[in-house]
Amino acid sequence: MPSREQLANNKYLAPIAHRFLSPELWRFTRRSVPRGVALGLFSAFIIPVGQIFLSAFLALPLRANVPVSALVTFITNPFTFPFWVVVANRVGALFIEFEAVDADELSGGAWTWLVDFFEMAGTTVLGFVVLAIATSALGYLISGAVWRVIVARKRAKRLAAMRTRLDHTPGSN
Repeated sequence: MPSREQLANNKYLAPIAHRFLSPELWRFTRRSVPRGVALGLFSAFIIPVGQIFLSAFLALPLRANVPVSALVTFITNPFTFPFWVVVANRVGALFIEFEAVDADELSGGAWTWLVDFFEMAGTTVLGFVVLAIATSALGYLISGAVWRVIVARKRAKRLAAMRTRLDHTPGSN
């Protein structure tokens, strides 16, 4: 995981490196973490290569957490990418049904494999777009809910510890 300084010293990021040093992009807050998760998921599915840079660039104007955004993009890595291609193809097939424009002209010809490839590729691309939008929305909602649960538990522990201290202080009933 690149640090703030490594991103700031990257030659491709040099024109906007000063913006990466903003502390709000590196803090884990209730607003920046869900934004980072959503942005990372969107970047992971919308383009197959360079997701980390896309999520880092988009984190700037959206004030999302950069480390979380970059880390979540690893959901699509070289080992899991074939699985996501199959899922995207199936999701895309739910939304679109291809029909050949002129089936008589193309069927049985030398170009059949190319038509089949573009039909499948179009379905898969649509599936990736749907996955990008759906997973980013779900990721935002789930990470926000998990964040609230974690904070509520910590607060409950603090309050219980405070009550215990108050109960054990001399002079209290």
